[in-house]
Amino acid sequence: MNIIIAIYIFIIGTIMGSFFNVVAHRLSNNESIIKPGSHCESCQHLLKWYELIPIISFLIQGGRCRQCHTKLSWWYPLIEIITGLFYLFSYLYFGLSPDFFISLVISSVLVITCITDFNYLIILDEPLVIGSILIILITLITSGLVDTLIAILSGLLLFFFMLLVKILGDKAFKRESLGGGDIKLSFFIGLSLGYKLAFVNLVLASLLTLPIAFYYLVKYKDREVPFGPFLIISNFIIFVFASPILEFIDYLIMF
Repeated sequence: MNIIIAIYIFIIGTIMGSFFNVVAHRLSNNESIIKPGSHCESCQHLLKWYELIPIISFLIQGGRCRQCHTKLSWWYPLIEIITGLFYLFSYLYFGLSPDFFISLVISSVLVITCITDFNYLIILDEPLVIGSILIILITLITSGLVDTLIAILSGLLLFFFMLLVKILGDKAFKRESLGGGDIKLSFFIGLSLGYKLAFVNLVLASLLTLPIAFYYLVKYKDREVPFGPFLIISNFIIFVFASPILEFIDYLIMF
């Protein structure tokens, strides 16, 4: 491990985290991610370059806008830190291997999906499309055409399985059981994990959702529980521990 590379990757992660904040909030509100430039939501003050330094600018300004002194959300630096840590962990765990780059794609989709689904109950198409294309290209370059086709078929398998679950669930509960975004996200998950791990992903995501669903039921009663964040968080966890999980699955099959 090279400490200089690790520092650079963490910094890049914080910069991407800042960008993901913009992408998530603007696209969720049907706004351009290009114009206007980054600005204060209260006074519309266009931010200077030194007001856009991830984490540092927030701390120097005391968490407030320099122009109108409105308090800024602590979520902005938190997302920057979390993204930086995801990128750093990916490097420390995988090194500069193909899995490192796939891990960056997964963690990037994870951050954006968590922001949009928790705040707006929306899973954006753009990150899923771009993320899927990147994983296909990485797999094609590093593993060849056959493995790429298997990955795509795995994504389609999970997609249609989740679509079937939605159709049956909607009929059984007389209401929407799964959002369309969750189904589209399932293709990305199957693509990045393969069919064996993809179904393990559904089990883990369901287990992670249960305590949050109970909390929502007690506090909000009728509020919808976002499933997307738990699907993509499980995706990252299972991708990291793919080898021992696959070994365990193969052991069960042989047993």
